[in-house]
Amino acid sequence: MALLISDPDAPDFTRRYANLADPRLGAEALEASDEFFAPKERMLNPEPAVFIPGKYDDHGKWMDGWETRRKRTTGYDWCIVKLARAGVIKGLDIDTSHFTGNFPPAASIEAAHVPAGATADAATQWTEIVASTTLQGNSHHYVEVRDPASYTHIRLNLYPDGGVARLRVYGQPRLDWGQASRADLIDLAAMENGAHIVAANNQHFGAASNLLMPGRGVDMGDGWETRRRREPGNDWAIIALARPGTIRKVEVDTAHFKGNYPDRCSLQAACVSGGTDSSLVTQAMFWPELLGEQKLTMDAQHVFEREIVSLGPVTHVRFNIIPDGGVSRLRLWGFVD
Repeated sequence: MALLISDPDAPDFTRRYANLADPRLGAEALEASDEFFAPKERMLNPEPAVFIPGKYDDHGKWMDGWETRRKRTTGYDWCIVKLARAGVIKGLDIDTSHFTGNFPPAASIEAAHVPAGATADAATQWTEIVASTTLQGNSHHYVEVRDPASYTHIRLNLYPDGGVARLRVYGQPRLDWGQASRADLIDLAAMENGAHIVAANNQHFGAASNLLMPGRGVDMGDGWETRRRREPGNDWAIIALARPGTIRKVEVDTAHFKGNYPDRCSLQAACVSGGTDSSLVTQAMFWPELLGEQKLTMDAQHVFEREIVSLGPVTHVRFNIIPDGGVSRLRLWGFVD
């Protein structure tokens, strides 16, 4: 079991918002000016970048990211990425991990909102959301974005060339909820619908945001897992729902967790207006129960419907695992309020 690789200096937006450039959600690297040494698709890989000494291919040293050739002409390199969902971008991570003598000296980010069915290319009208920023080798570069507009595509510009290991685009998906039927059950805890993690007391072996990812977990590393609890109490995660809604069905999936699944789980919920993330952590301890304690089993999907308490529309839930352990996915099916 691999220890969760995280940057303790990462800003809050990296934990709170979805990575809109995640191919597991549907993001795609569409076009690049050059990708001689390493393909553009590799830059979106959700796993942390790795370095493999002695590994070469037909073009030279194998690098885990997008890398262009040494530019011998004027201009600069660029890559266009289609985001998984239209959304408001809150921040980015331009990660040059393992690129030392071949990282770009600087980069900028442009964004565009491309209508459905249209194609984003070099002729698209782009808006600069991150001005040219100095980069360092083998480093994370976190940049906060304050543009309130919703975008569907971003363009990463490298000045003049080089390699980027990973590009993360953290943001809040914008869906047309006016088109959603009030009679259809919607997963209000789905990251692709706009749900996000507010806080979690422990994420030692796996990020709590994995709970909200689409599909079933691919392995034990693709879930939320806490360290072994050696004191009284239980572990928890607070989730802001995609939209206020009335929850009718809960699914707790412990896929791949066998000797380390939680013994039990429960849910608390409330309709919250205003407040900060830190205040929600305190409030959540006193929220009413949406789902009383339920027994869990290893490597299984647990569905609860009749056990759900009617609380009406809620905006946030606190997911309790008792006492600790790992859960792959959490689904909260409900009607949009």
